[in-house]
Amino acid sequence: MTSRHTAAQQGADSGTRTPSPDAPADGPRVLRGLVGMLSANAAALSANRVLSIALPWFVLTTTGSVGKTGLVAFCQIVPYVIAQALAGPIIDRAGPKRISVAGDLASTVATATAPLLYLTGHLSFGLLLGLLAVVGAADGPANGAKGLFVPAATRAARVPLERGTGLSAAVERTATTIGPAIAGVVVASFGSLYALWITACLFGVSALVVSTTLSDPAPEPHETPVEETEGYLSRLRQGAVFLRDAKLLRSIVGMLAVTNLLDQAFMSVLLPVWAKETGNGAEAVGLVVSVFAATSIVAALVAAGVGERLPRRAVYLIGFTLGGVPRFVAMATGAPLWLVLAVLAVGGLGSGFVNPIVGAVTYELIPTPLLGRVKTLAQAVTWAGIPFGGLLGAGLVTVAGTSGALWIVGGLYLVAIGVPALNREWAGMRKRTVSDASPVGTMHESGSTAGTAPVPGAEAAGAVA
Repeated sequence: MTSRHTAAQQGADSGTRTPSPDAPADGPRVLRGLVGMLSANAAALSANRVLSIALPWFVLTTTGSVGKTGLVAFCQIVPYVIAQALAGPIIDRAGPKRISVAGDLASTVATATAPLLYLTGHLSFGLLLGLLAVVGAADGPANGAKGLFVPAATRAARVPLERGTGLSAAVERTATTIGPAIAGVVVASFGSLYALWITACLFGVSALVVSTTLSDPAPEPHETPVEETEGYLSRLRQGAVFLRDAKLLRSIVGMLAVTNLLDQAFMSVLLPVWAKETGNGAEAVGLVVSVFAATSIVAALVAAGVGERLPRRAVYLIGFTLGGVPRFVAMATGAPLWLVLAVLAVGGLGSGFVNPIVGAVTYELIPTPLLGRVKTLAQAVTWAGIPFGGLLGAGLVTVAGTSGALWIVGGLYLVAIGVPALNREWAGMRKRTVSDASPVGTMHESGSTAGTAPVPGAEAAGAVA
């Protein structure tokens, strides 16, 4: 969720492609930044995924309370979303490197403190929730900051922007697949405390990699200098105004916010309830997630290799539709498990192309000096509904039954994808060329103003599709 693009105009229509603003520059090829960015993301995202498994299990086994187990995730994700939404001006001011390292170090300390206090008999449940809030509040800005390294790292490596966003998407999905598996093995073999230690170490590795391999990105050569406003609130408002006025970006962010909410309803309620009622058991949940994730990793790697040559709008809409809608139909109609898994495999292939496209479009839309405040705000918006996804899923199952809930969520998913795509600004997903670059604040999306703020900027979450 991990999208910044202003409209590409007649140059792309004619079939003659002029150099893109993100086209590889002349000069030596430097892979250090790209490798460092991907490695840091791999460590931080894996830490997050391990924590998502180890922590609930730790709480459940130490307290025996299902209610407390459910509360821990909420107390982490809410500070994550809020802190990320508010951190953008600070990231732009202090630089993404400082914020990323500081956030990862804070997460390292908070995560390591929990098992230390538990071993010494001083870890109360309230204190644990406080430590989780610290992890969420530190991890949100840190993850948002890491995303800002992508354009500069891909330019230095002399590869297309779609390759950088595709590799980032592959790393994220790989961490989502491997992280929980690592957590499960460690928890089963050694206990949840060891998984918390591993989480702390992974956060520390991320901080080390960022501090030794990455530098704060400089404005792109084609960008007009941005007029900075004074004061935190003015900068935050600047990002919000640009996100509001950039029609394409606003449309993508709104769609991702709705689909993320629906995905969370599926993952937290509809999928496990379906597995139980069909008699497929808990192993079916793991199979569904693993098959989808595995094929999406393959697709993200393919997108990294050929994404710059594909028609963005068509690939994005087809991929999103395949990844989102057919699974609900297959489960709602009572399809056998093998067929559901086949549908999920195809859906993963479609979904894997989404984040690379969203990421490339977003990075093209946002001026580098404003990248932090707009990207983090947009990403927070796309995450805003996730804490309520479980409530939505439970409510729909209660009212309409499992099959009915699957049909409803699938229908809402289709509407969320299709309705925004009918708007004419979606033509702005085409690859922007150098001739399209215009002064900040006057960039155009299919003839409409992309940002009328004195200094525009915005992003739709690259890691959330």
